[in-house]
Amino acid sequence: MEADGTRRGTLRSVDLARAVGISTQQVRNYEEAGVLPPATRTPSDYRAFTERHRAALLTFRALAGGYGVVRARHIMVAVHAGEVPEALALVDAVHAELHEQRLSLRAAGEALAEVVRQGPGEAPSPPRAASPPGAGSSPHALRRASPPASSLRVGELAHQLGVRPSTLRVWESAGLLRPHRDAATGYRLFGPAQAREARLVALLRQSRYPLPQIRPVLDGLREAGSTEELRAALDRRATELTARTTAMLEGSGLLHAYLRDHGTRTEPSETGPRGDRAT
Repeated sequence: MEADGTRRGTLRSVDLARAVGISTQQVRNYEEAGVLPPATRTPSDYRAFTERHRAALLTFRALAGGYGVVRARHIMVAVHAGEVPEALALVDAVHAELHEQRLSLRAAGEALAEVVRQGPGEAPSPPRAASPPGAGSSPHALRRASPPASSLRVGELAHQLGVRPSTLRVWESAGLLRPHRDAATGYRLFGPAQAREARLVALLRQSRYPLPQIRPVLDGLREAGSTEELRAALDRRATELTARTTAMLEGSGLLHAYLRDHGTRTEPSETGPRGDRAT
């Protein structure tokens, strides 16, 4: 028998570690966390792994590439706990999130196209709150004026974008947003142009663009009507989503194969006398 016990179908921590390029300690951590199924212990207190453990590790690493390490860990732990429906629900949740991001990307692209159609001078111009007929410009009339139906307050816009109202205020402080004030209440109001800009900021932040990099994009739209930089950012985001979807497909394929070949067994597999010591 070979020193690593592979002739009897057993593997050591080092064998699994080499398969994916991680440390042996990380392999042990994965087993203890439930990412891998339980390993058999020999009378000498060695861990003994099998091809099932190798398959679980490869599946986890593939899932991590598309779903992220945290979600991948939760998925594999659920599988090894016998909670396959929960694991699949986690998979579905990430796909739903990615779909929402694609919808946001499409909306941002449409907003950009509308900015281009309007021209450099129209999009940045904040709409003015219209006074009721006959109200004139008296202070009483201003107090009675209501914001235009197309204008949104901070909370309303934040709800549409899925962010906190305080986030919009941070973006405003950074010079990214330029809402106008309601003459009667002093509340911030976002017209259609400002709402489009907020949507673009939200998308770029989702792509982890820092605020200092976003400001030139919006400034370019406001001042010169240049859309090249923003279009490039949207194209990069589309490429990122495509790459992530591809990685998710790879992970899903390995997860399907793992469930098909190994089911949801949680008991340690039968192994030979050699393995990897717990210490």
